[in-house]
Amino acid sequence: MAAMESVKKANARLRNYPVLMGKCGEAAAKYAACVTKDFNVKHKSCQSEFDALKSCLQRAANSLKTRL
Repeated sequence: MAAMESVKKANARLRNYPVLMGKCGEAAAKYAACVTKDFNVKHKSCQSEFDALKSCLQRAANSLKTRL
């Protein structure tokens, strides 16, 4: 039964992702632009954009009293 509860909680968190991404549209667009500007993306070449997106998503999740 505990396993089913964890699956339900995970599904509930996943349902929040569109809302979270909506709150971080600008950061997501900057990250996407960085990743797609070159077909040979190197590891950590867009690290600052990724960190900004991650930080925004964490703040948005915190404001909704949920976690990622």
